Amino acid sequence: MATAHFIHLHAHGVNMVPEDFVAQQLNAVLSDMNVDVVKTGMLPSLSVVKVLCQSLRKFPVKALVVDPVMISTSGDILAGPSVLAGFRDELLPMADIVTPNIKEASVLLGDVPMKSVSDMRTAAKLIHDLGPRNVLVKGGDLPNSPDAIDIFYDGKEFYQLSSPRVNTRNTHGTGCTLASCIAAELAKGSSMLSAVKIAKRFIESALDYSRDLVIGNGVQGPFDHFLALKNTNKSSCRQDRFNPSDLFLYAVTDSGMNRKWGRSIAEAVKAAVEGGATIVQLREKDADTRDFVDAAKVCLEICRSYGVPLLINDRIDVALASDADGVHVGQSDMPAHVARTLLGPEKIIGVSCKTPEQAHQAWIGGADYIGSGGVYPTNTKANNRTIGLDGLTEVCKASKLPVVAIGGIGMSNARAVMELGVPNLKGVAVVSALFDRECIVTETRNLHTALSEAALLIQ
Repeated sequence: MATAHFIHLHAHGVNMVPEDFVAQQLNAVLSDMNVDVVKTGMLPSLSVVKVLCQSLRKFPVKALVVDPVMISTSGDILAGPSVLAGFRDELLPMADIVTPNIKEASVLLGDVPMKSVSDMRTAAKLIHDLGPRNVLVKGGDLPNSPDAIDIFYDGKEFYQLSSPRVNTRNTHGTGCTLASCIAAELAKGSSMLSAVKIAKRFIESALDYSRDLVIGNGVQGPFDHFLALKNTNKSSCRQDRFNPSDLFLYAVTDSGMNRKWGRSIAEAVKAAVEGGATIVQLREKDADTRDFVDAAKVCLEICRSYGVPLLINDRIDVALASDADGVHVGQSDMPAHVARTLLGPEKIIGVSCKTPEQAHQAWIGGADYIGSGGVYPTNTKANNRTIGLDGLTEVCKASKLPVVAIGGIGMSNARAVMELGVPNLKGVAVVSALFDRECIVTETRNLHTALSEAALLIQ
């Protein structure tokens, strides 16, 4: 809709495309394809804003993401007063989400000062009053803030989304990419807040990956959009992001059972993944830290050779030292948002939850999945309150995250758990049913078969 040329972050010229041609472009695309989501960027004139709104009324979409590109990083004004009026009066009331940075939020509200997180919350509420269904005020330029803090407001609740600030000059394009990623996630079926959280994680990863990239002589450089592609070439990293189907047969090791049967951690893990375990958690309460790290590294090689994620129970230090795929934490352990800050956006984080409230908090904290239970009584955890199948169902229905059932599950009752048929219940976590048996491989195969048969019945 406009061609802008930027050198050293200053706008040296803008070449506007005629609005009638913009209308033809929009008509060609929207009439020909079943477009689910539209994302806007720099809109150079009021007439183009009007053309866009007219096209979207003629060809409604499921979601409209508005990135109000108004001010360049160097402070150049890219949208005049008439465009601002068009945003306020026509475009924002149609938007499902608008994603201003603090400078743009200030301009939208008539140059309201923006110096604190409290100011960002106020701005999000005031912008929401202009008509969009959701608002994300981005605080990357917030002064004196050690973290990159964004405020998401859905008209009812505020969510403060924090991530470590990446020290790099390569930040050009982050706002556009964030909005584009949100649009892509919405098109894939994510909820609005989930789409925002995923997009924020992607930006953090890309910034960190390209922190030392040197392109051009300006004060700001581009960050690396090919992060995911390049990560697939790293032999030391898992090539796939977390997949909820990995929770299907979740094997949790136990140091006492390993001693009882005379097995090392590595031997137990190898037998489990050979038998069909789809994810492994090392729960080794009695191991010394050095021994635990060494064993985790060996287990990680085994799991990666089978394409199976390896998580560490509780011990984030061990997860970091061994480069495990993630951690699982309990309610009395480190909060999920702190674990996310320490581990970064690409690692897997699971949280034990007994109630819908805990499940909701895990989601807000940035967890990838929850483990819900104990479903049945178990000998592996003393004084562990059980929630039964009814409690598990309640948590599953309330959770926005995939769920794995935990606690006292084995061959005798695994089918009953899976046959609950709750869509986000993805599998069962087992300890004794695998590791307190003479042949781990056989027990794992048998349980995998039973789970698969149960899954077929509820399809």
